[in-house]
Amino acid sequence: MKLVFLRMGLLQSLFKLILLVLVVTPTWAQFRVEVTGVGTTQLPVVIAPFKGESTAPQKLANIIQADLERSGQFKSLPSDSALMDEISRPDFSPWRQLSAEALLAGSVTRLADGRYDVRARLWDVVKGQEKGDFRDTVAAADLRISAHRVADWVFQQLTGTPGAFASRITYVTKTGGRYLLWIADSDGENAKSALSSPEPIISPSWSPSGTHLAYVSFELRKPVVYVHELATGQRRAVANFKGSNSAPAWSADGNFLAATLSRDSGSQLYKIDLSGGEPQRLTQGGSISTEPAFSPDGSALFFVSDRGGSPQIYRMPARGGPAERVTFAGTYNISPAISPDGRWMAYVSRVGGAFRLHMMELATGQVTALTDTSADERPSFAPNSRLLLYTSVFQGRESLMTTTLDGRIKARLTGQSGDIREPHWGPMRK
Repeated sequence: MKLVFLRMGLLQSLFKLILLVLVVTPTWAQFRVEVTGVGTTQLPVVIAPFKGESTAPQKLANIIQADLERSGQFKSLPSDSALMDEISRPDFSPWRQLSAEALLAGSVTRLADGRYDVRARLWDVVKGQEKGDFRDTVAAADLRISAHRVADWVFQQLTGTPGAFASRITYVTKTGGRYLLWIADSDGENAKSALSSPEPIISPSWSPSGTHLAYVSFELRKPVVYVHELATGQRRAVANFKGSNSAPAWSADGNFLAATLSRDSGSQLYKIDLSGGEPQRLTQGGSISTEPAFSPDGSALFFVSDRGGSPQIYRMPARGGPAERVTFAGTYNISPAISPDGRWMAYVSRVGGAFRLHMMELATGQVTALTDTSADERPSFAPNSRLLLYTSVFQGRESLMTTTLDGRIKARLTGQSGDIREPHWGPMRK
Protein backbone atom coordinates (compact mmCIF):
# COMPACT_ATOMS: atom_id res chain seq x y z
CA MET A 1 0.00 0.00 0.00
CA LYS A 2 1.36 3.40 -0.93
CA LEU A 3 1.22 5.82 2.02
CA VAL A 4 1.03 9.53 1.40
CA PHE A 5 2.62 11.62 4.14
CA LEU A 6 1.73 15.25 4.87
CA ARG A 7 2.53 17.50 7.85
CA MET A 8 -1.13 18.38 8.19
CA GLY A 9 -3.42 15.55 7.12
CA LEU A 10 -6.95 16.10 5.89
CA LEU A 11 -8.48 13.61 8.27
CA GLN A 12 -6.99 11.11 10.64
CA SER A 13 -6.06 8.05 8.54
CA LEU A 14 -8.84 8.78 6.13
CA PHE A 15 -9.69 10.79 3.04
CA LYS A 16 -7.38 8.52 1.03
CA LEU A 17 -5.37 7.37 4.07
CA ILE A 18 -3.35 10.53 4.56
CA LEU A 19 -0.91 9.90 7.41
CA LEU A 20 1.01 12.22 9.63
CA VAL A 21 4.81 12.37 9.43
CA LEU A 22 6.58 11.67 12.69
CA VAL A 23 10.21 12.82 12.91
CA VAL A 24 12.13 13.08 16.16
CA THR A 25 15.57 12.61 17.64
CA PRO A 26 16.18 10.12 20.46
CA THR A 27 16.10 12.81 23.19
CA TRP A 28 12.34 12.87 23.73
CA ALA A 29 12.04 11.48 27.23
CA GLN A 30 12.75 14.69 29.16
CA PHE A 31 10.55 17.68 28.51
CA ARG A 32 10.90 21.31 29.49
CA VAL A 33 7.69 23.13 30.39
CA GLU A 34 7.57 26.66 28.99
CA VAL A 35 4.50 28.62 30.06
CA THR A 36 3.40 31.72 28.16
CA GLY A 37 0.49 34.12 28.48
CA VAL A 38 -1.37 35.79 31.33
CA GLY A 39 -4.75 34.69 32.61
CA THR A 40 -7.52 37.01 33.65
CA THR A 41 -7.32 35.77 37.25
CA GLN A 42 -4.30 33.97 38.68
CA LEU A 43 -3.99 33.16 42.37
CA PRO A 44 -0.56 34.17 43.75
CA VAL A 45 0.97 31.20 45.56
CA VAL A 46 4.28 30.38 47.22
CA ILE A 47 5.65 26.84 46.81
CA ALA A 48 8.52 26.51 49.29
CA PRO A 49 11.32 24.00 48.55
CA PHE A 50 10.51 20.73 50.31
CA LYS A 51 12.78 19.87 53.18
CA GLY A 52 14.99 16.91 52.18
CA GLU A 53 14.34 17.16 48.45
CA SER A 54 17.95 18.16 47.72
CA THR A 55 18.97 14.53 48.35
CA ALA A 56 15.83 12.95 46.89
CA PRO A 57 15.61 11.67 43.30
CA GLN A 58 13.04 14.37 42.43
CA LYS A 59 12.62 18.07 43.25
CA LEU A 60 9.01 17.96 44.32
CA ALA A 61 8.49 21.70 44.71
CA ASN A 62 9.58 22.34 41.13
CA ILE A 63 7.18 19.72 39.77
CA ILE A 64 4.28 21.09 41.82
CA GLN A 65 5.04 24.65 40.76
CA ALA A 66 5.21 23.71 37.07
CA ASP A 67 1.89 21.84 37.33
CA LEU A 68 0.09 24.77 38.95
CA GLU A 69 1.52 27.33 36.54
CA ARG A 70 0.58 25.21 33.53
CA SER A 71 -3.03 25.13 34.73
CA GLY A 72 -3.30 28.88 34.19
CA GLN A 73 -4.96 29.29 37.59
CA PHE A 74 -1.88 30.24 39.60
CA LYS A 75 1.04 32.64 39.61
CA SER A 76 4.11 31.46 41.52
CA LEU A 77 5.96 33.90 43.74
CA PRO A 78 9.66 33.69 44.69
CA SER A 79 10.26 31.08 47.40
CA ASP A 80 14.01 30.31 47.45
CA SER A 81 14.47 31.93 50.85
CA ALA A 82 11.66 29.94 52.46
CA LEU A 83 13.36 27.48 54.82
CA MET A 84 10.43 25.56 56.27
CA ASP A 85 8.49 22.31 56.15
CA GLU A 86 4.97 21.15 56.94
CA ILE A 87 5.42 21.46 60.71
CA SER A 88 6.80 25.01 60.59
CA ARG A 89 4.64 27.91 61.69
CA PRO A 90 4.99 30.50 58.92
CA ASP A 91 5.55 34.20 59.42
CA PHE A 92 2.87 35.41 57.03
CA SER A 93 3.96 39.07 56.97
CA PRO A 94 6.58 38.85 54.17
CA TRP A 95 4.24 36.75 52.03
CA ARG A 96 1.40 39.22 52.51
CA GLN A 97 3.72 41.98 51.34
CA LEU A 98 4.17 40.01 48.13
CA SER A 99 0.37 39.69 47.84
CA ALA A 100 0.56 35.90 48.23
CA GLU A 101 -2.73 34.21 48.99
CA ALA A 102 -1.55 30.65 49.63
CA LEU A 103 1.63 28.99 50.88
CA LEU A 104 2.66 25.36 50.47
CA ALA A 105 5.53 23.74 52.35
CA GLY A 106 6.49 20.16 52.93
CA SER A 107 9.15 17.51 53.33
CA VAL A 108 10.35 14.30 51.70
CA THR A 109 12.03 11.69 53.89
CA ARG A 110 13.64 8.41 52.91
CA LEU A 111 12.37 5.53 55.04
CA ALA A 112 14.30 2.45 56.17
CA ASP A 113 12.66 0.27 53.50
CA GLY A 114 13.77 2.62 50.71
CA ARG A 115 10.40 4.27 50.22
CA TYR A 116 9.80 7.98 50.68
CA ASP A 117 7.44 9.74 53.06
CA VAL A 118 5.98 12.85 51.40
CA ARG A 119 4.17 15.42 53.52
CA ALA A 120 2.80 18.87 52.77
CA ARG A 121 0.74 21.59 54.41
CA LEU A 122 -1.20 24.41 52.78
CA TRP A 123 -1.89 27.77 54.42
CA ASP A 124 -4.23 30.62 53.64
CA VAL A 125 -1.81 33.57 53.80
CA VAL A 126 -4.51 36.24 53.91
CA LYS A 127 -6.31 34.69 56.91
CA GLY A 128 -3.18 33.23 58.46
CA GLN A 129 -4.90 29.86 58.76
CA GLU A 130 -4.07 26.28 57.82
CA LYS A 131 -6.14 24.89 54.95
CA GLY A 132 -5.14 21.23 55.16
CA ASP A 133 -2.35 18.70 55.05
CA PHE A 134 -1.25 15.95 52.67
CA ARG A 135 0.63 12.69 53.20
CA ASP A 136 1.84 10.02 50.80
CA THR A 137 4.29 7.10 51.00
CA VAL A 138 5.77 5.96 47.69
CA ALA A 139 8.65 4.09 46.13
CA ALA A 140 11.50 6.22 44.82
CA ALA A 141 10.30 5.63 41.26
CA ASP A 142 6.91 7.15 42.14
CA LEU A 143 8.10 10.43 43.64
CA ARG A 144 7.06 12.35 40.50
CA ILE A 145 3.59 10.83 40.77
CA SER A 146 3.44 11.88 44.40
CA ALA A 147 4.37 15.45 43.45
CA HIS A 148 1.56 15.46 40.89
CA ARG A 149 -0.83 14.23 43.60
CA VAL A 150 0.21 17.11 45.83
CA ALA A 151 -0.46 19.52 42.95
CA ASP A 152 -3.89 17.93 42.42
CA TRP A 153 -4.63 18.32 46.12
CA VAL A 154 -3.56 21.98 46.13
CA PHE A 155 -5.57 22.64 42.98
CA GLN A 156 -8.74 21.24 44.53
CA GLN A 157 -8.18 23.01 47.86
CA LEU A 158 -7.83 26.38 46.15
CA THR A 159 -10.28 26.08 43.23
CA GLY A 160 -12.86 23.55 44.39
CA THR A 161 -12.21 21.51 41.21
CA PRO A 162 -10.22 18.26 41.14
CA GLY A 163 -6.78 18.52 39.60
CA ALA A 164 -5.60 16.34 36.72
CA PHE A 165 -1.83 16.41 37.07
CA ALA A 166 -1.58 12.79 38.24
CA SER A 167 -3.09 11.60 34.97
CA ARG A 168 -1.09 10.37 31.96
CA ILE A 169 -0.81 11.15 28.28
CA THR A 170 0.14 9.12 25.23
CA TYR A 171 1.79 10.19 22.00
CA VAL A 172 3.72 8.76 19.05
CA THR A 173 7.22 9.44 17.74
CA LYS A 174 9.27 8.21 14.81
CA THR A 175 13.04 7.89 14.82
CA GLY A 176 15.55 5.74 12.97
CA GLY A 177 12.81 4.18 10.89
CA ARG A 178 10.82 3.04 13.94
CA TYR A 179 7.55 4.30 15.39
CA LEU A 180 7.15 4.35 19.14
CA LEU A 181 4.05 4.67 21.28
CA TRP A 182 4.80 6.47 24.56
CA ILE A 183 3.07 6.74 27.92
CA ALA A 184 4.11 9.75 30.01
CA ASP A 185 3.08 11.86 32.97
CA SER A 186 0.70 14.74 32.21
CA ASP A 187 3.66 17.12 31.91
CA GLY A 188 5.36 14.85 29.33
CA GLU A 189 8.02 13.61 31.74
CA ASN A 190 8.72 10.04 32.83
CA ALA A 191 8.01 8.69 29.32
CA LYS A 192 8.01 4.92 28.77
CA SER A 193 7.61 3.13 25.47
CA ALA A 194 4.57 0.85 25.19
CA LEU A 195 5.16 -0.27 21.60
CA SER A 196 7.84 -0.07 18.94
CA SER A 197 7.15 -0.84 15.29
CA PRO A 198 8.77 -0.33 11.88
CA GLU A 199 5.33 0.68 10.55
CA PRO A 200 3.20 3.73 11.45
CA ILE A 201 1.20 3.88 14.68
CA ILE A 202 -1.60 6.44 14.77
CA SER A 203 -4.74 7.46 16.68
CA PRO A 204 -3.96 6.18 20.21
CA SER A 205 -6.98 6.45 22.51
CA TRP A 206 -7.20 5.77 26.25
CA SER A 207 -9.85 3.48 27.67
CA PRO A 208 -12.06 5.06 30.39
CA SER A 209 -10.36 2.86 32.99
CA GLY A 210 -6.87 3.95 31.92
CA THR A 211 -5.78 0.32 31.66
CA HIS A 212 -5.88 -0.06 27.86
CA LEU A 213 -5.07 1.85 24.71
CA ALA A 214 -6.71 1.45 21.34
CA TYR A 215 -4.68 2.51 18.33
CA VAL A 216 -4.12 1.89 14.64
CA SER A 217 -1.01 0.04 13.47
CA PHE A 218 0.16 -0.56 9.91
CA GLU A 219 2.37 -3.54 10.78
CA LEU A 220 0.20 -5.79 8.59
CA ARG A 221 0.74 -3.37 5.69
CA LYS A 222 -2.72 -1.90 6.19
CA PRO A 223 -4.48 -0.01 9.00
CA VAL A 224 -5.69 -2.37 11.74
CA VAL A 225 -7.22 -1.38 15.10
CA TYR A 226 -5.63 -2.95 18.18
CA VAL A 227 -6.48 -2.89 21.88
CA HIS A 228 -3.39 -2.95 24.08
CA GLU A 229 -3.36 -3.86 27.79
CA LEU A 230 -0.75 -1.62 29.40
CA ALA A 231 -0.02 -3.73 32.48
CA THR A 232 0.90 -6.85 30.52
CA GLY A 233 1.75 -5.52 27.06
CA GLN A 234 -0.72 -8.00 25.57
CA ARG A 235 -2.76 -6.77 22.63
CA ARG A 236 -5.26 -8.03 20.11
CA ALA A 237 -6.60 -6.91 16.78
CA VAL A 238 -10.25 -5.89 17.15
CA ALA A 239 -10.78 -4.54 13.63
CA ASN A 240 -8.85 -6.24 10.83
CA PHE A 241 -11.41 -6.20 8.08
CA LYS A 242 -11.03 -5.71 4.37
CA GLY A 243 -9.92 -2.20 3.52
CA SER A 244 -9.21 0.47 6.12
CA ASN A 245 -9.77 0.14 9.88
CA SER A 246 -9.11 3.40 11.70
CA ALA A 247 -9.95 6.18 14.19
CA PRO A 248 -10.94 4.14 17.29
CA ALA A 249 -12.86 5.85 20.11
CA TRP A 250 -13.96 4.27 23.40
CA SER A 251 -17.53 4.23 24.63
CA ALA A 252 -18.14 5.72 28.06
CA ASP A 253 -18.43 2.27 29.67
CA GLY A 254 -15.33 0.89 27.94
CA ASN A 255 -17.22 -2.03 26.41
CA PHE A 256 -17.30 -0.79 22.84
CA LEU A 257 -15.25 1.07 20.28
CA ALA A 258 -16.53 3.30 17.53
CA ALA A 259 -14.24 3.11 14.50
CA THR A 260 -14.17 3.91 10.83
CA LEU A 261 -14.22 0.87 8.54
CA SER A 262 -14.32 0.63 4.76
CA ARG A 263 -15.26 -3.06 4.74
CA ASP A 264 -18.57 -2.57 2.93
CA SER A 265 -18.58 0.66 0.95
CA GLY A 266 -16.67 3.86 1.53
CA SER A 267 -15.59 4.84 5.02
CA GLN A 268 -18.38 4.53 7.58
CA LEU A 269 -18.71 4.46 11.37
CA TYR A 270 -19.19 1.12 13.10
CA LYS A 271 -19.73 0.07 16.70
CA ILE A 272 -17.39 -2.75 17.73
CA ASP A 273 -18.32 -4.90 20.73
CA LEU A 274 -15.04 -5.78 22.45
CA SER A 275 -16.54 -9.04 23.72
CA GLY A 276 -16.97 -10.21 20.14
CA GLY A 277 -19.53 -10.33 17.36
CA GLU A 278 -20.07 -8.49 14.10
CA PRO A 279 -19.57 -4.71 14.06
CA GLN A 280 -22.76 -2.65 13.88
CA ARG A 281 -22.85 -0.06 11.12
CA LEU A 282 -23.88 3.38 12.40
CA THR A 283 -23.72 5.64 9.34
CA GLN A 284 -24.99 5.20 5.79
CA GLY A 285 -24.47 6.75 2.38
CA GLY A 286 -21.52 7.38 0.11
CA SER A 287 -19.88 10.16 2.12
CA ILE A 288 -16.91 9.67 4.41
CA SER A 289 -17.65 9.50 8.16
CA THR A 290 -14.71 9.36 10.55
CA GLU A 291 -13.07 10.63 13.76
CA PRO A 292 -15.82 9.51 16.16
CA ALA A 293 -15.96 10.87 19.70
CA PHE A 294 -18.52 9.76 22.31
CA SER A 295 -20.26 12.22 24.61
CA PRO A 296 -19.33 11.63 28.29
CA ASP A 297 -22.72 10.10 29.08
CA GLY A 298 -22.47 7.76 26.09
CA SER A 299 -25.70 8.95 24.49
CA ALA A 300 -24.28 10.78 21.49
CA LEU A 301 -21.52 10.32 18.95
CA PHE A 302 -19.73 13.25 17.35
CA PHE A 303 -17.91 12.64 14.07
CA VAL A 304 -16.54 14.26 10.91
CA SER A 305 -18.16 13.87 7.51
CA ASP A 306 -17.91 15.45 4.10
CA ARG A 307 -21.58 14.77 3.37
CA GLY A 308 -22.20 18.50 3.00
CA GLY A 309 -19.39 18.95 0.51
CA SER A 310 -16.54 19.67 2.93
CA PRO A 311 -15.42 18.15 6.26
CA GLN A 312 -17.69 19.28 9.10
CA ILE A 313 -18.56 17.94 12.55
CA TYR A 314 -21.89 16.19 13.12
CA ARG A 315 -23.68 14.60 16.08
CA MET A 316 -26.00 11.61 16.14
CA PRO A 317 -27.36 9.13 18.72
CA ALA A 318 -24.66 6.66 19.79
CA ARG A 319 -26.88 3.76 18.68
CA GLY A 320 -27.13 5.27 15.19
CA GLY A 321 -29.77 7.43 13.57
CA PRO A 322 -30.21 10.88 12.05
CA ALA A 323 -27.21 13.19 12.31
CA GLU A 324 -27.28 16.94 12.88
CA ARG A 325 -24.53 19.32 11.84
CA VAL A 326 -22.66 20.98 14.71
CA THR A 327 -20.09 23.24 13.03
CA PHE A 328 -21.16 25.96 10.62
CA ALA A 329 -18.37 28.55 10.74
CA GLY A 330 -15.62 27.75 8.26
CA THR A 331 -15.43 25.24 5.43
CA TYR A 332 -13.13 22.68 7.04
CA ASN A 333 -13.60 21.47 10.65
CA ILE A 334 -12.14 18.21 11.96
CA SER A 335 -10.90 16.32 15.05
CA PRO A 336 -13.71 16.81 17.59
CA ALA A 337 -12.91 16.26 21.26
CA ILE A 338 -15.64 16.47 23.90
CA SER A 339 -14.81 17.63 27.43
CA PRO A 340 -15.47 15.09 30.22
CA ASP A 341 -18.01 17.49 31.76
CA GLY A 342 -19.89 17.56 28.44
CA ARG A 343 -19.79 21.34 28.18
CA TRP A 344 -17.18 21.93 25.49
CA MET A 345 -16.08 20.66 22.11
CA ALA A 346 -12.55 21.37 20.91
CA TYR A 347 -11.73 20.92 17.25
CA VAL A 348 -9.40 22.03 14.48
CA SER A 349 -10.60 24.49 11.85
CA ARG A 350 -8.83 25.54 8.68
CA VAL A 351 -8.68 29.32 8.54
CA GLY A 352 -7.08 30.82 5.44
CA GLY A 353 -4.92 27.74 4.98
CA ALA A 354 -3.92 27.57 8.66
CA PHE A 355 -5.14 24.77 10.94
CA ARG A 356 -6.07 26.32 14.29
CA LEU A 357 -7.55 25.08 17.54
CA HIS A 358 -11.10 26.23 18.31
CA MET A 359 -13.50 25.75 21.20
CA MET A 360 -17.28 25.54 21.08
CA GLU A 361 -19.64 25.78 24.02
CA LEU A 362 -22.09 23.05 23.10
CA ALA A 363 -25.10 24.57 24.86
CA THR A 364 -24.88 27.85 22.96
CA GLY A 365 -22.82 27.03 19.86
CA GLN A 366 -20.51 29.94 20.65
CA VAL A 367 -17.04 29.43 19.11
CA THR A 368 -13.71 30.83 20.30
CA ALA A 369 -10.39 30.58 18.48
CA LEU A 370 -7.75 29.42 20.97
CA THR A 371 -4.60 29.70 18.84
CA ASP A 372 -3.10 31.81 16.08
CA THR A 373 -0.70 29.11 14.87
CA SER A 374 -0.99 27.27 11.56
CA ALA A 375 -0.61 23.52 12.15
CA ASP A 376 -2.56 22.53 15.27
CA GLU A 377 -3.64 18.90 15.54
CA ARG A 378 -5.65 16.43 17.60
CA PRO A 379 -6.97 18.26 20.70
CA SER A 380 -7.67 16.20 23.82
CA PHE A 381 -9.13 17.32 27.16
CA ALA A 382 -7.65 16.82 30.60
CA PRO A 383 -9.86 14.55 32.75
CA ASN A 384 -11.02 17.57 34.79
CA SER A 385 -12.00 19.48 31.59
CA ARG A 386 -9.78 22.45 32.50
CA LEU A 387 -6.90 22.06 29.98
CA LEU A 388 -6.41 20.93 26.40
CA LEU A 389 -3.54 18.87 25.01
CA TYR A 390 -2.65 19.17 21.32
CA THR A 391 0.31 19.36 18.94
CA SER A 392 1.42 22.33 16.91
CA VAL A 393 4.43 23.52 14.95
CA PHE A 394 6.53 25.88 17.05
CA GLN A 395 9.77 27.36 15.76
CA GLY A 396 9.76 24.92 12.86
CA ARG A 397 9.13 21.66 14.71
CA GLU A 398 6.20 19.74 16.12
CA SER A 399 5.66 20.37 19.81
CA LEU A 400 3.37 18.99 22.46
CA MET A 401 1.25 21.84 23.83
CA THR A 402 -1.37 22.53 26.47
CA THR A 403 -3.72 25.48 26.65
CA THR A 404 -6.35 26.78 29.01
CA LEU A 405 -9.88 26.77 27.67
CA ASP A 406 -9.77 30.50 26.97
CA GLY A 407 -6.46 30.20 25.11
CA ARG A 408 -4.73 32.71 27.40
CA ILE A 409 -2.16 30.38 28.99
CA LYS A 410 -0.18 27.95 26.86
CA ALA A 411 2.60 25.58 27.80
CA ARG A 412 5.07 23.88 25.48
CA LEU A 413 6.32 20.47 26.55
CA THR A 414 9.31 19.88 24.32
CA GLY A 415 12.53 17.89 24.18
CA GLN A 416 15.90 19.03 22.93
CA SER A 417 14.79 18.60 19.31
CA GLY A 418 12.40 16.60 17.21
CA ASP A 419 8.70 16.17 16.53
CA ILE A 420 5.87 14.66 18.57
CA ARG A 421 2.52 13.53 17.21
CA GLU A 422 -0.85 11.91 17.99
CA PRO A 423 -1.33 13.00 21.62
CA HIS A 424 -4.23 11.85 23.80
CA TRP A 425 -4.88 12.67 27.46
CA GLY A 426 -5.86 9.74 29.65
CA PRO A 427 -8.18 9.51 32.67
CA MET A 428 -7.13 9.96 36.27
CA ARG A 429 -5.10 7.08 37.65
CA LYS A 430 -7.04 4.70 39.86
